[in-house]
Parts: sequence; structure tokens; C-alpha cells
Amino acid sequence: MANDNIVQSVDRALKILDILASKREGCGVTEISKEMDLNKTSVYRMLSTFVKHGYVEQDAGTERYKLGYKVLELSSSLLDSIDLRTEAKMYLEELSQFTNEVIHLVVYDRGEVVYIEKLEGNETLRMHSKVGSRAPMHCTSVGKVILAYLPPSEVSKILEDHALEPHTIYTITDKETLYQQLNQIRTQGYALDLEENELSISCISAPIFDRTGKVAAAVSVSGPTTRMTMEKFDQLKDVMISIGKKISARLGYRE
Repeated sequence: MANDNIVQSVDRALKILDILASKREGCGVTEISKEMDLNKTSVYRMLSTFVKHGYVEQDAGTERYKLGYKVLELSSSLLDSIDLRTEAKMYLEELSQFTNEVIHLVVYDRGEVVYIEKLEGNETLRMHSKVGSRAPMHCTSVGKVILAYLPPSEVSKILEDHALEPHTIYTITDKETLYQQLNQIRTQGYALDLEENELSISCISAPIFDRTGKVAAAVSVSGPTTRMTMEKFDQLKDVMISIGKKISARLGYRE
């Protein structure tokens, strides 16, 4: 559906940035032109404008374009402006020292979660997550714990707009099953991801609330399923809930 408030040239320029963000090896003018169904002259002019301002760089050898450091500068400015990261820092470090596993801090944005902090821990673990990346809500513990505390109408819209795609054989793809689990999460105060997003990796998370009482974020511990057993989750659940409450309190939340 058309939106009269959209500036077409800006919309196209931002789509170019999205394409470059998805291509680590960079893109040529022709490649972008074909993907956007836009003439090469227009694509070249937009890229040249981005290059002038530092948002895009061109490799002198391959002549391919990739994102420039100005984008990273903007990202850093945004992250620095989020008080949540500052207020949560010492509690994330406390959790990291206690578990030696990967710690994530995420926020909710437009039907997905966005990782805004990640502590690697002392144990070796390769995960797809990284600061700035997005993840679905239905198959991550952080996503599910946020869903559990969002207004029902908002949850319904999210599930309408975002398909419950299977990421592994353990992903919940049935809405009714997911709703049942969300009810359980609200009762127990934490959520689990049992290899639902990445095989061999399991997670536990707790919600974080802002001063208005709305769920604002989530904190999680992730590790290989060989270590993150149900016995381990039983040991961690109260710790996770406590950390979530401590961060919430720093944001001004009062139960």
C-alpha cells in the first residue's frame, strides 16, 4: 500500500544501505541496480552521495561499495544514548562472572528483539548474535519473555505480522502452543529457549521493566545444551529473575 508521506528518493537510498548491510563482500552498481530494479545512473549518484558523507566506502581495487565507518559512528551514538546499557552494565558483569556463559541484553523493536549488549563469558561458544543484530521473538528466550508481558493486542499483531518460521526442529510454530507457553512464562517469571533458535544452544531469560511498568527489555544467559541443562536452569532461574528486577529498579520500576 502506498504511503503519501514517503519520500521516494530517500526510501531508495535507505534500501541501498540495507542491501550493503547484507553483503559483507560489498556490492557493485550493476548488482544493486538489478536488485532494486533501478537504473544504474540513479544508483551511482546515490552511492556517490553516501561516499561523500562517509556512510559508504568504495574499494579502489574491486570498485565494490560497502558500508562506511560513519554508519558505525551513528550506531555507537545510538547505543551510548540508551541509558539501559549503562544501568544494566554492572549486573550483566555480575551475571557473566557467576555463569561464565554468554550474556545478552536486548530491547524490543517493531516485532523483533535487538541485541544491544553481549558479554562473551569465559567458556568457548559460537553464536550468531552480535550487538546491533535482530532476532525473532517466537524462538528466542528473550523474545518470548518480552512477548509474555506485552499487551495481548500487541502480541496478536506481532504474531500476525511475523510468521512463526522454524529455525530448528524445536522451534514453536503453532500459535496456540506459543500462547500456552507465554502464560507459563508469566507465571514463573522467566523464559527458556531449548535449541529453538540455534541447534545445540539453550538459553534462559528474564524481563526488564521501565518506570511506567512496561516491559522494556530482557536479559539472558546462553550456553551449549550440554551445560545448559534443566538442572542448570533450576539453579539459574531465581538469579535471572533477581537480575531482571535489579535492572528494572535502576530504570525506576517499582513493583
